Amino acid sequence: MSETVYGIHAIEALLNRAPERIIEVFIIKGREDKRLISLVHQLEQLGLPVKITNRQWLDEKSKNGVHQGILAMVKPCRSYQENDIPLLMEQQSNPVILILDGVTDPHNLGACIRTADAAGVNFIIVPKDRSASLNSTAQKVACGAAESVPVVRVTNLARTMRMLQDEYQVWIVGTAGEADKTLYQTNFFTKPTSLALVMGAEGEGMRRLTKEHCDELVSIPMAGIVSSLNVSVATGVCLFEIVRQKGQSQG
Repeated sequence: MSETVYGIHAIEALLNRAPERIIEVFIIKGREDKRLISLVHQLEQLGLPVKITNRQWLDEKSKNGVHQGILAMVKPCRSYQENDIPLLMEQQSNPVILILDGVTDPHNLGACIRTADAAGVNFIIVPKDRSASLNSTAQKVACGAAESVPVVRVTNLARTMRMLQDEYQVWIVGTAGEADKTLYQTNFFTKPTSLALVMGAEGEGMRRLTKEHCDELVSIPMAGIVSSLNVSVATGVCLFEIVRQKGQSQG
């Protein structure tokens, strides 16, 4: 079984980090794009098959996504499960974890993964039954970050959060509009421990059980007429405040 990955950034990331996953690549006929030509040259140097096709075929295979004239058939990426968490926790001292509860739009999932990669998040946890799949759309939006940030799918999110707290002393901070403190009034690094940030679905927010398993709740201050931000934007706001505070605590 193969998957599709499209877009120059996504295929460049595959080529750099997991070229063994690429089965064959299709490019649009007649496009003279320096970045595309360079990428095709690298693929051919590795002996990977590159075939010429037309825009209609690429549009169909990418489901009218922004393919930039290139699409690859690839072996499925490694899937991470709950039993992979111990190894992921051991790979770095005091990792930062992103937990996404109910992000069902693959565009939002991809954007969150891209932001998490930029902010130095070590891995992401999502529930199996309330999350978008890491499909070609999510991978395209992630711009290659899906190859570097593991996404762990768990059966029971509340149980996983409890395990992180009990076995690894992870401090879990959730975002909720009704929280008494904003993220700017919170010290994320009062304890020398691992940190997990929980983001809920846009509109609905976190589920009740997820919220109950957080050690602390914070809000994003909103000055305008809108009551909430898109989840990927809110994730960026929160993660880069964590980056700022982490830099101060280490400096």
